[in-house]
Order: sequence, then structure tokens, then C-alpha cells
Amino acid sequence: MILAIDVGNSNIVVGCIEENIRFIERMSTDRKKTELEYAVSIKNIMEIYHIQEGDLEGGIISSVVPQVTEVLKRAVEKLIKAPVKIVGPGLKTGLNILIDNPAQLGGDLLVDSVAAMAEHEAPLIVIDMGTATTVCVINEKKQYLGGMILPGVRTSLDSLVSNTSLLQQIGLEPPSKVIGSNTIEGMKSGILYGNAAAMDGLIERIEEELGKTCTIVATGGLAKFVIPFCKREIVIDDDLLLKGLKIIYDKNR
Repeated sequence: MILAIDVGNSNIVVGCIEENIRFIERMSTDRKKTELEYAVSIKNIMEIYHIQEGDLEGGIISSVVPQVTEVLKRAVEKLIKAPVKIVGPGLKTGLNILIDNPAQLGGDLLVDSVAAMAEHEAPLIVIDMGTATTVCVINEKKQYLGGMILPGVRTSLDSLVSNTSLLQQIGLEPPSKVIGSNTIEGMKSGILYGNAAAMDGLIERIEEELGKTCTIVATGGLAKFVIPFCKREIVIDDDLLLKGLKIIYDKNR
């Protein structure tokens, strides 16, 4: 069994994987936490699921927050007393990256793409909806071509509220209809249907540029709120990141 961790700007996803995923939990990304504090937090999560440190043969981390990466690596190694791999240069991934500077590809995008290729038919569009919404494009030869980055659902909403005096913070419950008849319903419709329409539009443009129909996979904590409103058929896979981390760990045993 391994401990797989993805460090995002807002949340850290923690999971244990054997043949199957034993659990997935999230905790807040805190750039001020110490090595010991992270070790205690992860230990507490493992204890909830009755997993002992000795049950783990190793760990793997992908991260887009450099300030946290090494602190978290040391914390996990202190906890499980086994080596922890960091997704990045030097690890075999099996992904042929064709962007201008492959070293700039975020670990989360790389891991998502590796997992999507393993489970779905290419060409692929992989959408990850978190603090940012990212879109990755993989052609029929399983080559990573590039993609898009746009403000995440919550990021857009928080910006709207903080910069507009008369608008209040709202939840992401679905509106009763597309055309909102009051301010709250109008905001919900704009955020959810607006983001869904953006995904549909980007997918259409990507397929036009490729000249191919793509398999579309979505993941990330906010996908479940938006993807059901898309017109295109999109597979939601909440476990995509952890699956990708397991694949990369196995390639580098």
C-alpha cells in the first residue's frame, strides 16, 4: 500500500492505495505549517481508516505549491519511515509532452493525463476543476499537446463578491432555472451555467482544431457542481489524480 498526496493551491488531497483506493480525504493547504504539524494531520487521517504507518511501503507527492512540497515530503517520510517520490524531472511517467517547455507542466496536470490515458481512449480532453480550472489535450498518438488555464469556479465567485458591493457570497446549489428571477438565482445561474457553457465551448473549439472527436474526462473538487450542466458527455472521475500517482509510483519502483 502507498500514500498518495496531491498538493493544490487550496487543498491537499490525501489517499491510500493498494489495488484499490482505500480512502480519499482533503485538508487545507497551509504554507505556514511545519513538518511535524503535517505529519500529525496525516497520521490522524490514517488512524480514522485504521491504517498503520507500517502498512505503507512508500509514498508519492505531486504539488503545485513549492513552499509546501519539501516540508510535506519530510513529514510523510518521518511518519511512514519509507521513501517518498516527488512527481517531476527524473521520474518516468510514460507521457510524451510536446509543450514548449515540458518542465513547466504542473504535476497535477501530468498526473491527471497519465491516469486518463490509462483508462480512456485518446484523443482526450482532461478537465480539472479546482482553484483554477485546467484543460489538458492529448492527441490520438497519446502525446500531450497543451491546454488552457482559467479562473476556477470558486475563484471567480469570490472575486465577483469581493469586488461588488451589493452581491453576497452564495453556495453552489443548482438554480431553479437558467434565467434567474432574483440576484441570488442570477448569480447561481451565472456561475454554474456560465462555467458549463465555457467547458462546452472550449471542447468544441479543441475538437475543431484537432479535427477529431475526443473522450472528455473531468475531475477536481468542483467538477460535480458544474459538469452535470454541460451539454457534452463528460465522465467525472474524482479519483483520477490518485490513480495517476499510483501508476507513476509503479513505473518507478
